[in-house]
Amino acid sequence: MVDLDAAIGFVVAHGDAVDRARLSRLRTGAPVPADLLDAAEVGQVPGGGWPAVLDGEVASVDATCFRLAELDDLGALGRPAARRALDWLAASQLSAGGWDEDPSLAGLAPEWATPGDPEAQLYLTANAGFWLTVAGLDARAAGPLDHRVGGAYAGVVQAAAQALAAQLAPDGSWPSFLPAGWLAAAVLHRQQMYYESARIQAVLADRIPKMSPADVAWLAATLRRVEVGEEQWLLVSARNRLAETQRSDGGWDSDDGHQFDVHTTLRAIRACRPTTPEAPASGTVFLPPQPAALPNPPLPLPAQHAAPPPAAVPPPAAVPPPAAVPQAAGAPPAAASPPPNGATAGEELPLG
Repeated sequence: MVDLDAAIGFVVAHGDAVDRARLSRLRTGAPVPADLLDAAEVGQVPGGGWPAVLDGEVASVDATCFRLAELDDLGALGRPAARRALDWLAASQLSAGGWDEDPSLAGLAPEWATPGDPEAQLYLTANAGFWLTVAGLDARAAGPLDHRVGGAYAGVVQAAAQALAAQLAPDGSWPSFLPAGWLAAAVLHRQQMYYESARIQAVLADRIPKMSPADVAWLAATLRRVEVGEEQWLLVSARNRLAETQRSDGGWDSDDGHQFDVHTTLRAIRACRPTTPEAPASGTVFLPPQPAALPNPPLPLPAQHAAPPPAAVPPPAAVPPPAAVPQAAGAPPAAASPPPNGATAGEELPLG
């Protein structure tokens, strides 16, 4: 079993003020000091998103999703900064239901966010669709009160789900980076597209034994955030993998260097903590969907769709810290954005 007490001790010993605030809220729901929230929101461009580089003027979809993930741990998705960012994401959706980075970022963007690249577009669509899904009920700046999944962004999220489902092969594989799979599965699950979500989850379950701890923590935290049942085979396998890979000091290895081990450990804590439902927005009524059924154990994939060997998967978002993140109080210096966990050129799951 995962030793959560040891993981908590690792974050307390090695994390900065923002890390410890994230830990405290994940454990107890304790409010985060306003100065830390302000530091986590720094650098937002006037249009609402966050840029791909420090002091940049062009918002990035990838960077904005990264920042929303941090703000989610801090309980700040209902604050004005996050609402503006969500509004910007919704307004940036393409007519076909997906997202792409601004062409002006072509010289700066990593491969998983390359403007005009279909694999990058699918990853960005899954990532943006995920955050609009989980945050919509708490962020109503973009439209009227709407109790559908996604809240004010219900129509945007529905279009994103259709765009993601259209890219799935019959065996559940997808033509993009590995993290696009669990992000898309979460979006589809909350849209009650359980069959499509379960197909993706079966592919992911087959890959769990060879995934890095950072990949597994991101996968499990993502699916638990949208209330996929923790008894599902995929999440049981993920917890087993995290138990196998937890270090003696309580932490887990990041795929981006030891300076990000605390971040990976916080994700693992979110993935493995006892069930604590997210507080709904005031006045809303939320009826969680039934979890998607997965085969137990997962059905084997046809040989031609087998996952590539782990050697093909280099160190990695979704959250390896993208380049887009301005430096917050106590945060490590900004650097070039590492790839989404498990991503590399050609590391897509083929369509058949």
